[in-house]
Amino acid sequence: MHLTNAASLCYDSLLAVVYPRRCEVCGGSVESRALGAACANCWQQTRIFANETLCWKCGELSPATVAAEKREAVRCRRCDVASFTAARACGVYEGALRASILLLKREPHVCRKLIEELVKTQQRAPLNVATQIIPVPLHAERERERGFNQATLIARELSRATGLSLNTASLMRTKNVRQHRAGMDAKGRRDTVADVFRVVQPALVTGERVLLIDDVFTTGATASACADVLLEAGAAEVLVLTIARPVRS
Repeated sequence: MHLTNAASLCYDSLLAVVYPRRCEVCGGSVESRALGAACANCWQQTRIFANETLCWKCGELSPATVAAEKREAVRCRRCDVASFTAARACGVYEGALRASILLLKREPHVCRKLIEELVKTQQRAPLNVATQIIPVPLHAERERERGFNQATLIARELSRATGLSLNTASLMRTKNVRQHRAGMDAKGRRDTVADVFRVVQPALVTGERVLLIDDVFTTGATASACADVLLEAGAAEVLVLTIARPVRS
């Protein structure tokens, strides 16, 4: 196993030399294909959540530092109306994580570094009770335009890495709603995604602790809209995992 991993790392490094990729953050060279869109230094400079105090429900970074045993009580109160049980992101929408998300919208590949960070986040409480993975769907028309759904790519890789079952059949998007407009408030975003999703195979989600996958968590409106229909269809709870989220001012 160790020999296989070592050989893979050497191969990645060799490819990075023969076919160099420019770091999407600093413009330097990416040392290994395993790092994806950013170099090792830019990954190191990106804020990845590890032991920070977060809102236990939505995962927003808290300005306070709370002892680990008391963190389940931390709430930002802005997410009270959200239907999901809990949401977490690997880190802040900046640097290497931002570059990885933007690249993933263009290229259907999830780098090893990103998979590792997603697995770490999923295996920490409260997401570690999940029993099934479901990606946030694109509308069929939008997916044809792009050629793939980045949330499905992330979900598939996470399923392989964790052994959690992947369900791409139950949740569908019924309206081709374009991205939220810049500056739109939380209510506007909720209104935009109202009645956009439905569950077509409820038997597959009944009793499941669904881990909903998307690339970015902004206000939580999309995740909450998905959670509404999944819970109505019989899911036990809905947890949310994304690559990154912005820090609110």
